[in-house]
Amino acid sequence: MTVSQHVAFIGLGAMGYPMAGHLANAGHRVTVFNRTPERAQRWLSEFEGNLASTPAEAAAGADAIMICVGNDQDVREVTTGPEGALAALTPGALIIDHTTTSQALAVEIAATAADNAVSFLDAPVSGGQIGATNGVLTIMAGGTDEAFAAARPLMSSYAKSLRHMGPVGTGQLTKMVNQICIAGLLQGLSEGIHFAELAGLDVTGVIDVISQGAAQSWQMDNRASTMIEGEFDFGFAVDWMRKDLGIAIEAARAVGAAVPVTELVDHYYAEVQALGGNRWDTSSLIQRLRAGEKRP
Repeated sequence: MTVSQHVAFIGLGAMGYPMAGHLANAGHRVTVFNRTPERAQRWLSEFEGNLASTPAEAAAGADAIMICVGNDQDVREVTTGPEGALAALTPGALIIDHTTTSQALAVEIAATAADNAVSFLDAPVSGGQIGATNGVLTIMAGGTDEAFAAARPLMSSYAKSLRHMGPVGTGQLTKMVNQICIAGLLQGLSEGIHFAELAGLDVTGVIDVISQGAAQSWQMDNRASTMIEGEFDFGFAVDWMRKDLGIAIEAARAVGAAVPVTELVDHYYAEVQALGGNRWDTSSLIQRLRAGEKRP
């Protein structure tokens, strides 16, 4: 049986909203904070819990807090800012950061947390909004064995796969590998679908048959049909993917790893932004091909 804990969830975006809901449905006492109060109020109308007006208020008395916000600076603001959660946490509490950030940020926040006798886990997620909604995310975590063991029962509320990758920062490095791989997959899928369109093939039929072979991927299974239809008003936004790829490219340079395809796809995403696709799903890479296409 799940042991009920007092937890706070900070950031109710496309991912955080359902993740916090899974915690409430699992029987935990959940207090939520979101920068846009209206979204937090909506969450409260769907799930049992409490609403806080600041991250510090949300964290007061909590055994653990989960963070799922936008970028490095957002994490700093909600943890160590003037109304940040860290100062309100009691010694022995746990911070679980699900935001995709730089490795340096994870190390920085972990050190500050340790000074306050608070544990920290960098725990970025993969699986998209669908995975968050269905409670089947994949989590790659960095931190101590003790922090991961304490976090595991909570994270199991919304994840199907949890892996402790090593010390603080290794979760973020693993997420960078994830985003590097996704970028190449989506570009390849975009080129394949676009080629099939221009060649006059039954594109749905093409995807159906090749998805049964070596070309199969999560992106093909979950995004090919909407790419064919030109639907991108959902999922992980191009703006956020560019943020993630920028972090990965910078880290690759630091360790001396060549990522030429990732750099190229990042440039292609800039072209998608120029088309007005800042908030389109990442599968919208195909739109830059369609914008410049030449049909027979």
